[in-house]
Amino acid sequence: MKNARWGVVALAAALTAPAAFAQGDAAAGRVKANTCMGCHGIPKYNNAYPTYRVPMLGGQSAGYIEAALKGYRSGERSHPTMAAQASTLSDADIADIAAFLSTAPAK
Repeated sequence: MKNARWGVVALAAALTAPAAFAQGDAAAGRVKANTCMGCHGIPKYNNAYPTYRVPMLGGQSAGYIEAALKGYRSGERSHPTMAAQASTLSDADIADIAAFLSTAPAK
């Protein structure tokens, strides 16, 4: 009975733990993020249609960036340009880009 209780505790901990993200290479991510910076690296840049301010990504957490890119790639998040960009990225590419952007200065 004691082992069953610990099994339930372990299962609950696993289900409530935050998702694990791959550790990326920020140096490789710097190169891979060049396309990203064409929009996300321009202060006060506005998207043409629909019109909105493109968010700056420097200083965001790697976990957030990785989850967002994977969401665009899978279709969970919808934005035509971001979906097209993310569709070409491997998990390693995403981890590298996330590592770089999380260390880039926030503006």
